[in-house]
Order: sequence, then structure tokens, then C-alpha cells
Amino acid sequence: MLVTDKLPSYQVAHRETMSTVEHRQSKYSNNRCENSHQPTRQRERAMKGFRTVVAAQRFLASFSRISPHFRPPRHRMTAIDHRTELSARFQVWDQVGWVPV
Repeated sequence: MLVTDKLPSYQVAHRETMSTVEHRQSKYSNNRCENSHQPTRQRERAMKGFRTVVAAQRFLASFSRISPHFRPPRHRMTAIDHRTELSARFQVWDQVGWVPV
């Protein structure tokens, strides 16, 4: 089964390449697939500002380890708890990340 959104070009590609496979077009059926790609999409968005793939990979190697520190599970917290948690995490970051010059 092939699930796509309602873009007309998908119909043509389906007819030419996989005409024996069932093709479902829906605005919402593909959400599960798209959500599984969110970490990939975040990395792609972060890579847009780099000139080379090597520079992007070097940055993202450390960024992928650091960024979860600043992204607490928001859906499980109240706004006050979220602000308190972020404040505590930034204090930890200030202590750990500070390097004397």
C-alpha cells in the first residue's frame, strides 16, 4: 500500500511505477510516517546554514548531545514547572560550559 497526500503528481508516478500497489490519498494518513522523520527534519533544518557537509557534521555531532538538555518533555509539565526546569538547566549549563579565557 502506498500512502501519499493529495499532490496530483503522485497519481502519475503511481500509475507509471507501481500500478499494482494500492494507492491511498489522504491528508492525514501519512502523519505517522512523517512524525517518524522529525529528528531527521530537525537535523536537516540545522544543516542549512553550513557551507560544507563536514562542517555541518562536526557541529551536529556535539549539538545532538547538547540540545536535549534544553528540551525537557514539555507535554508533561505545567508552564511554571517548565520555566523552573529550564532555569535550572541553564544554571547547570553556565556552570559546566564556562571556560576561563
